[in-house]
Order: sequence, then C-alpha cells, then structure tokens
Amino acid sequence: MPSSVTWGLLLLAGLCCLAPAARAGDAAQDTDAAEHAQESASHKIAPNLADFAFSLYRQVAHQSEATNIFFSPVSIATAFAMISLGAEGTTRTQLLEGLHLDLKEVPEAAIYTGLLNLLHSINKSDSEPWLITGNILFANLSVKFKDEFLKYVWELRHSDVFCLRFRDAKARTKVNNFIEMKIQEKDLDLFEEFDKDTTLILVDYIVFEGLLEVKLEPETFVVEDFHVDKKTMRRMFMFRRSGQFELLHDEALSSWVLLQRYRGPVPAFLILPDEGKMQHLEAEVSQEHLTRIFHSMAPCSASLYMPKLYISGTYDLKATLGKMGITKVFNDEAELSGISEGQPLKLSKALHEARLIIDEIVTDHSDARPLGKHRSNLLTVKFNRPFLVILMDKSFSIPLFLGKMVDPE
Repeated sequence: MPSSVTWGLLLLAGLCCLAPAARAGDAAQDTDAAEHAQESASHKIAPNLADFAFSLYRQVAHQSEATNIFFSPVSIATAFAMISLGAEGTTRTQLLEGLHLDLKEVPEAAIYTGLLNLLHSINKSDSEPWLITGNILFANLSVKFKDEFLKYVWELRHSDVFCLRFRDAKARTKVNNFIEMKIQEKDLDLFEEFDKDTTLILVDYIVFEGLLEVKLEPETFVVEDFHVDKKTMRRMFMFRRSGQFELLHDEALSSWVLLQRYRGPVPAFLILPDEGKMQHLEAEVSQEHLTRIFHSMAPCSASLYMPKLYISGTYDLKATLGKMGITKVFNDEAELSGISEGQPLKLSKALHEARLIIDEIVTDHSDARPLGKHRSNLLTVKFNRPFLVILMDKSFSIPLFLGKMVDPE
C-alpha cells in the first residue's frame, strides 16, 4: 500500500493536473467526468461529515453551556485530514475514524477528493467576497518538513508554514500577529507562552461574512430585552421585520425554525427553541431533520425580532477532539513520519478560530413584504433568548457552520 503522502500526491495529480486532450470536445468531456467524480466523492462523505458535525457540536455545547458557540466542522475535518496525509499506522486510522471517516465505510479516495471538492465549492460565490479560510502550520526550526507534504498542504488549502523558535521571547507575538494578518482581525491573543516541548502547532481559521437585505420601515430598529438566562438580561437594539418568511414551528424539535437566505450560496437555519427546550433541541437536531424541514418550508406571514448576528468561537482542538477519541496525534506515540524527517514529531497544539458576521443592508427592495395596518394581527416571533445558527451547504446537505447565540454582547 502506498504511503499516505504518496497517495495524496497521486490524488492531487488526478484532480488538478488533467492531461490536455487531443480535441476540445475530449477536453470538455474529461473535465465533466472529473467534476462528476469529485461531486460523487463529496456526496459519499456528506453523511459522515454531518455525523461528525453534530457529535462535535454536542461535545462543545457540553463544555460551553453559558457561552456563544461557532465553528466549521468541514474546515476542522479538512485540516485534520490534511494532517492524516503525513500520518502512518494507527495514528492515521484514529484521525480518520475520529472524523467519522471510517475507511471501512468510505473509500480512501472519496475522503480526500470529497473534502477538496467541498472546500472548492464553498469558496465559489457569484456575489460579494464572503469567506476567508485556511490553515497555518507553525513549526520549530528543528522540524525538517518533507517536500512532498509541503507541496500537498499548499495545493489542498494554500496552507501557510511558518518556522520559528518557540523558545524565543517574541514567538508568541509573532504567532498572534501572523494569525491577525490572515484573519484580518486586530488585537487577537490566541496563544500564551509556549512550553519547551512545543514543536508543531496547527491553526485552522474560517470567517463567514453574509449580507442580508432589510426593508426600511418605521420602527425597523427597536429596543428589546434578550434573555441570556433566567438571571441575565440584555437591553439591546433588534431588527424588526414584517412580511413573508420561510418560517415554521417544528413540533419534534419544539422550536421555531427560520430559513434565512443571505447573498451568496449559503442559507442558514435559525432555530429558536420553546422556553426550556434548548437541551431537547440540541439532543434531537440532525441533518436528516433539517433536510426534511428545508423541503417543507412555505411562506409564512410574521413579524420577526432579531439581534445582530455576530458570533465567534476559539477552540482548543487538542482538548475537544481528545474527548472524541483523537489523541495519538497529540502524544509521544504519534506516527507522523510522512510530515518530517529525522526526529519524532507530534502535534503540540491545534486551534480552530471561526467568526460569523452578518451585515444588514437597509434597502427599499426586500423579499419581506410589509403588511402595514395588519401588522397587529401577525404572528410574532422574537429571537430574544438563546438560539441555534446552522449554515448549510445546499449541494451536499451538510452543515458548514454550527453555532449557538447565547449572548449577543
């Protein structure tokens, strides 16, 4: 069996370096066939990624009951699949199985081809720029990367490799500054001082910026209470919108579900549980259930109250994924001989940084149609307590982002 890196390079060659055909028609057929194969691979891994997404969400929610949650399971899975290309033996098997990408269920080719195609598909947008995503590998100067591994991680996600002395007094500042530059965010403080054993750090980042058209009406902006919990309340501005929405109450989830379509290719489910039903919602929500809701949506006249959507999340993946069975890559038994030459190597730290920013564009032309004097008779739904935010990929029916708005401030 070829090594994981060798397999990755062969795969990449098949994806990105199609040989020119003798005729234009043949070239078009080859391209269509390649695209079909990549889409087929993405569909094969979609159920596995959805299972991983909701398993990871429940783990994070268990650890973060009182804080906002936001992360991208696809971005995390791709980052660790990238690491698996340099892993061997049980380290590699544990990585893939921890991502729910079991080689007994999903062909190896489908894993890497499917993930690569997913990333390419979510980066395509015919409207405004909306996504910043990537990986950074920070390595000690003593690490001698293999050229094949560096080539593959660059081709997969244009991943950056930054070498430095972790024991240097300015190492922490250099790392934080480099991440700030990539995410386009100032005053980040993601890392404390590094310990003497730090050799390799993985940083996975993703920022989603959505645009929502809001029709300008009297009382578009209103002051409302947001109930963080039974003891905490925030007084804040909310958007008030009246008209036709894709909105329904799902009895199985005991929740109101709003399908929000932003500019760009990613719709969002905003799921507001009934009073006291958040734990029930978190236990029951699944990809299958959301797919059924998506296909049963119909216009509903309502008046909605919504806080501004800005959520961020920073996660120590060593701790979080460790509770899901991914441990070996982080300890002294790690088999990462496909990444570097010479000294044994382990992943010292892994961090995921995700941000959601929704900008409301106030306009006179909105899909929501105002109902004027009939507003008093409208169904009113107020997102004034914690709710879930799930951004979906329409093509492959998997959650690209999962989040929970607990405290808008």
